[in-house]
Amino acid sequence: MDVGTGVRTFEIDATRAGRRVEVTTGKTIVEVTEVTRSGTPVRTARFMASRVVALIEHPATRTAARRGQPPPMSS
Repeated sequence: MDVGTGVRTFEIDATRAGRRVEVTTGKTIVEVTEVTRSGTPVRTARFMASRVVALIEHPATRTAARRGQPPPMSS
Protein backbone atom coordinates (compact mmCIF):
# COMPACT_ATOMS: atom_id res chain seq x y z
CA MET A 1 0.00 0.00 0.00
CA ASP A 2 1.35 3.40 -0.95
CA VAL A 3 1.23 5.64 2.14
CA GLY A 4 2.75 8.73 0.54
CA THR A 5 6.21 8.40 2.09
CA GLY A 6 6.80 4.83 0.94
CA VAL A 7 5.13 1.46 0.79
CA ARG A 8 3.57 -0.27 3.81
CA THR A 9 2.57 -3.94 4.07
CA PHE A 10 -0.65 -5.13 5.67
CA GLU A 11 -1.19 -8.85 6.34
CA ILE A 12 -4.69 -10.11 6.96
CA ASP A 13 -4.99 -13.77 7.97
CA ALA A 14 -7.84 -16.08 8.82
CA THR A 15 -6.88 -16.40 12.49
CA ARG A 16 -8.85 -19.50 13.45
CA ALA A 17 -9.76 -22.82 11.90
CA GLY A 18 -12.82 -22.60 9.67
CA ARG A 19 -12.44 -18.92 8.92
CA ARG A 20 -11.62 -17.49 5.52
CA VAL A 21 -10.61 -14.18 4.01
CA GLU A 22 -12.77 -12.64 1.29
CA VAL A 23 -11.55 -9.85 -0.99
CA THR A 24 -13.93 -7.46 -2.73
CA THR A 25 -12.60 -4.99 -5.27
CA GLY A 26 -14.51 -2.00 -6.53
CA LYS A 27 -13.79 1.10 -8.51
CA THR A 28 -12.51 3.09 -5.53
CA ILE A 29 -12.28 0.64 -2.59
CA VAL A 30 -10.59 -2.72 -1.92
CA GLU A 31 -12.23 -4.47 1.04
CA VAL A 32 -10.70 -7.46 2.83
CA THR A 33 -12.93 -9.29 5.33
CA GLU A 34 -12.27 -12.24 7.64
CA VAL A 35 -15.48 -14.28 7.91
CA THR A 36 -16.59 -17.31 9.91
CA ARG A 37 -17.97 -20.53 8.43
CA SER A 38 -21.48 -19.12 8.67
CA GLY A 39 -20.46 -15.95 6.81
CA THR A 40 -20.45 -13.58 9.77
CA PRO A 41 -17.78 -10.88 9.33
CA VAL A 42 -15.19 -10.84 12.12
CA ARG A 43 -13.09 -7.88 10.96
CA THR A 44 -12.83 -5.76 7.85
CA ALA A 45 -10.11 -3.60 6.32
CA ARG A 46 -10.83 -1.07 3.57
CA PHE A 47 -8.22 0.52 1.35
CA MET A 48 -8.40 3.14 -1.38
CA ALA A 49 -7.93 1.25 -4.63
CA SER A 50 -5.71 4.00 -6.04
CA ARG A 51 -3.22 3.42 -3.18
CA VAL A 52 -3.02 -0.39 -3.44
CA VAL A 53 0.28 -1.41 -5.02
CA ALA A 54 -0.22 -5.20 -4.93
CA LEU A 55 -2.72 -7.69 -3.54
CA ILE A 56 -1.26 -11.13 -2.91
CA GLU A 57 -3.40 -14.09 -1.85
CA HIS A 58 -1.94 -17.34 -0.52
CA PRO A 59 -3.90 -20.59 -0.22
CA ALA A 60 -4.10 -22.21 3.21
CA THR A 61 -1.46 -24.81 3.92
CA ARG A 62 -2.35 -28.19 5.37
CA THR A 63 -0.70 -27.31 8.68
CA ALA A 64 -2.64 -24.06 8.88
CA ALA A 65 -5.85 -25.93 8.08
CA ARG A 66 -5.19 -28.23 11.03
CA ARG A 67 -4.53 -25.39 13.44
CA GLY A 68 -6.58 -25.83 16.57
CA GLN A 69 -6.75 -29.60 16.21
CA PRO A 70 -4.58 -31.96 18.25
CA PRO A 71 -1.63 -33.47 16.36
CA PRO A 72 -2.23 -36.94 14.91
CA MET A 73 -1.21 -39.80 17.19
CA SER A 74 1.75 -41.85 16.03
CA SER A 75 1.91 -45.57 16.61
